[in-house]
Amino acid sequence: MAIQVTYRRTSRLSMRIVKNGDVHVSAPFGLPKKTIETFINEHRDWIDKARKQACERQTQRTTFYDGLPLQTPAQRNEALARLKALVEPMVSHYALEMDVKPSRIDYKPTISRWGQCNVRDRSICISAYVLLLPAWCVEHIVVHELCHLLEPSHNARFHALMDKFFPRWREARKATRLLMMKK
Repeated sequence: MAIQVTYRRTSRLSMRIVKNGDVHVSAPFGLPKKTIETFINEHRDWIDKARKQACERQTQRTTFYDGLPLQTPAQRNEALARLKALVEPMVSHYALEMDVKPSRIDYKPTISRWGQCNVRDRSICISAYVLLLPAWCVEHIVVHELCHLLEPSHNARFHALMDKFFPRWREARKATRLLMMKK
């Protein structure tokens, strides 16, 4: 287990466990090293528990994403064909309903985001891994990205647009998160 201490402008000690299980400690400038070591030792049980949970989450994520094989060109081509057949009718339907037009739709095997909208060039990118989700959750992602063509940020107006065009978006977002943790 690696422990990384960072001194910064803060009034108190804090720590978090990052994805790989390392411990990141933030400490106020000038705090003695001995005080930081004591803090870490006093929270050893919390660290062990949090590291175990981080490891379990990472294993669940890996298992989830392994559900879509994309190693060979044939697998990638088959996934792309399925993606287009699933996503493009949704985009057509909602783009018409919302009176927006994306300049293009790209598909990439991203694991950090389900979708992405570039508001400057009006393009949308959808993760290939949406194929692991139920269609109604994919629909939520499509509407989410199209709403960004009307409102770039996640502010109250954006949420009102989501409520208007896909009222079950909160439920879909929650279901998506739960699906990742079950597999």
